[in-house]
Amino acid sequence: MNVDIPKLTASLKSHEALRRVVYDDATGDPIKPGTLVRGHPTIGWGRALDTCGVTEQEASYLLANNIALAVSEVTAALPWVASLDDVRARVLLEMAFQMGVAGLLEFHDTLRCVQSGQYSVAATAMLDSEWAREQAPARAEVLAQMMRTGKD
Repeated sequence: MNVDIPKLTASLKSHEALRRVVYDDATGDPIKPGTLVRGHPTIGWGRALDTCGVTEQEASYLLANNIALAVSEVTAALPWVASLDDVRARVLLEMAFQMGVAGLLEFHDTLRCVQSGQYSVAATAMLDSEWAREQAPARAEVLAQMMRTGKD
């Protein structure tokens, strides 16, 4: 097919508004928890997520961006994390990735213990949480063991 892709791209961009959050393409409204969706959940310039989704390459690109954002936010909120060994820093980054930095910052006892090098106590504090009991028990066990031992 002989198509001028740059012209097609420019035309599509002029007709499809860039939307950086998922929205209902039938109403144009952002989709939030509990939203009744009438059309297709859509993002970007008209990507219908229920019919097209994302490729593994796109998902990996988004993951890399989200990791960079988590590193930046955790470093800003907890500068001392930069002095941790790789394994323990990754534990905190993974927690922040899952629940956001605000969620990580709610782990007051855990963070105090990590900062003071009391890793076993920090691991116990991690497991004594709603996150570990109800939200992500298997993940919490793995991360607590990493915190305790400093090993993958």
